[in-house]
Amino acid sequence: MGFFNFLRRDETEPSYVRSSEEKALVRRLDIFLLSFGCISQVIKYLDQQNINNAYVSGMQEDLNLYGNELNLFTTYFNAAYCIMVIPSQIILTYIRPSYWLPGLEIIWGVLTGLIAMTSNAKQIYALRVFLGLCESSAWPGMMTLFMYWYTPTELAKRMGFYHSCQAVGQMMSGALQAAISDTLDGHSGLAGWRWLFVINAIITVVWGFAGFFMIPDTPNNPNPRAFWFKKVHAELSMERLARNGRAEPEKMSWAGIRRTFSGWVVYFIAILYIATVLGTYGYVYFSLFLKSLQNPDGSPRWSVSEVNAIPIGGSAINVVFVWIWALLSDFLRTRWTLVVVQGIIGIIPCIIMSIWTSHPSVVPLSGAYASYFISFICLGTAPLIFAWLSDLIPQDPEARTLVVGVSVAGYYAISAWSQVLVWPASQAPYYKYGWQSALALLVLVIIMTCALRYIDVRYLLPKRAAFHATLEAEAVDGKNSVSGHSEITRQRGESSGANTKSVSKATVDEV
Repeated sequence: MGFFNFLRRDETEPSYVRSSEEKALVRRLDIFLLSFGCISQVIKYLDQQNINNAYVSGMQEDLNLYGNELNLFTTYFNAAYCIMVIPSQIILTYIRPSYWLPGLEIIWGVLTGLIAMTSNAKQIYALRVFLGLCESSAWPGMMTLFMYWYTPTELAKRMGFYHSCQAVGQMMSGALQAAISDTLDGHSGLAGWRWLFVINAIITVVWGFAGFFMIPDTPNNPNPRAFWFKKVHAELSMERLARNGRAEPEKMSWAGIRRTFSGWVVYFIAILYIATVLGTYGYVYFSLFLKSLQNPDGSPRWSVSEVNAIPIGGSAINVVFVWIWALLSDFLRTRWTLVVVQGIIGIIPCIIMSIWTSHPSVVPLSGAYASYFISFICLGTAPLIFAWLSDLIPQDPEARTLVVGVSVAGYYAISAWSQVLVWPASQAPYYKYGWQSALALLVLVIIMTCALRYIDVRYLLPKRAAFHATLEAEAVDGKNSVSGHSEITRQRGESSGANTKSVSKATVDEV
């Protein structure tokens, strides 16, 4: 029986027929919250990835970047991102998200435009640091907001759709740079790669202002400027939280910080997330692979426009499969099985490219092309991991907020130095250790995912089921939630509680 419990569908929200009012609320959330997040994510990735497109489109030659400057651009950005992401997650609980997230987006839009005025690598290093500080808020902040507003059977789809916008940003960045190279290069005395930053800056600033009105903040403290969000929506949102055993958002406290870091979930999820991202990192250097290829006469195999355009096909694959993984997750009510499947798929290009980089004559060049495209299939793990996190600790919003921040910060902390060592631009495309290290990380992902599934079924799921049963019993008996929560809290030696925050802390302490 234990084995079949291990294989059965994951826990999701209780069976419930949504009312027309609730469906209308979800539609409004999709139109405003999700739409803002998705378009913001596209813009963020345009601003984040345009450095790679600019590098292969004239920046390298114009600024004499013939060392590992491209890697260092990423290193400075990642280091700053890592430093700010956890403080940003904490600040998000004190300052309205509708102020914090759009405000930082406007600032990083201005900084992006300033890159068009640079004349050497040091100036770009400085701007990339400030870009990292500002952009650190966007992805984890929106993921956290989704956990507040969407139920378990709604969450993975929205997270997946949002996450897929990274690939859309990549596609647009390559297409935008290709179009600029053909139309604006030299216009008004600016090189095409400089125009890329100017256009990105304008788009970013304009959309940032929209966030002041589109982000609804939190269910228990809605945005007064959100004209589309009514009082009845706030009441319904709070009811949805209670129905799914989720505590209302609250300001970060020292108790919440201690509780999070004294448990194992934050470390396990962080390692799992970091391993999945770094294990699939090879696709990032597809454009360098294309730029390195030459014809028999020594001329470039692909033009600048083609180097920017070809990876768009990989990004399209990424978009489609992120949606597929997310839709399957909510439809099949499982997270872990799809993470394992993606890990297995990701191992295939790692094996092929490990052989190709050390013995190019053994593997045909078509195999290398195919491997890069296959690697785009398995980039949909992040939404599944964080949707799973929401299922694991639904009663502790403080811990969820911190776990997301720690996971993302951990990735950027490691990526800040590891990509220089593992994927140095000077070795492209024949990396000595890149694909081998990715292979090892994906094996680790598969093992950790199966282990977490066992722990969840064996230890965590029964405790969550008992918690839900307690809430349902209180509802049937018509008891006041305050007295019920206080009784549960007293039984665990906690101070008497007045709302779901008390019961959430008690339940998570038990876990």
